[in-house]
Amino acid sequence: MQYHWLNQKRNRSLVIFFAGWSFDYKPFEILDCENFDVLVFYDYTEHSIPVEIPEYEKYYLITWSMGVYIAYLLRDSLPEFEKKIAINGTPFPIDNTLGIPRRTFDLTLKFVDTGLEGKFQRNLFDSEEDYNKYLKNPVLRDIPNQAGELKALNDFISNTEYSYEKFYDCAIVSEYDRIIPPKNQLNCWNERAKVCVLKSGHFPFFEFDGWKDILEKCN
Repeated sequence: MQYHWLNQKRNRSLVIFFAGWSFDYKPFEILDCENFDVLVFYDYTEHSIPVEIPEYEKYYLITWSMGVYIAYLLRDSLPEFEKKIAINGTPFPIDNTLGIPRRTFDLTLKFVDTGLEGKFQRNLFDSEEDYNKYLKNPVLRDIPNQAGELKALNDFISNTEYSYEKFYDCAIVSEYDRIIPPKNQLNCWNERAKVCVLKSGHFPFFEFDGWKDILEKCN
């Protein structure tokens, strides 16, 4: 796992963000940090917290896509949070009714190299406009690195048994998500978390000005 401080100015509150598979911190530089320090985790080839988390008065957890699952598994290594938000992801990453359908995941894995060159990235967004915004500030990782992460995740998920206990307070679900079916996300969060639906694609972060906006979306 890798980490990056988007903001580290010894503010009173820390946002810990777990990004999705194939991503890094770069596309999230668009979000205003305001009075939050922001620590981003990404690249889940390994599954342990790679940095000592400093002491803050308050902590907030925001997770996206595969990061929803990884953060849940690592919850005992994380601080106590004021609020925990899942965005377009579930604690059941490969599941025909609660996550990514197995056939969809297997096809993504099989064609990961060519998919990352175009179709997969395009499917993250609901509109060409948002896709073009992303291309102005894309991830820095190369395709072999991203592909290796997905293969490692497949092995890890296939060999990890666990049960889900209520953890997340709120789930943000994008109505036009092409990566994880919105129906499956809604099935997952039914009676497990408060749900907020956005008219957006899998990558919904252009809908927000900053991290505070995301936290306030789930009041």
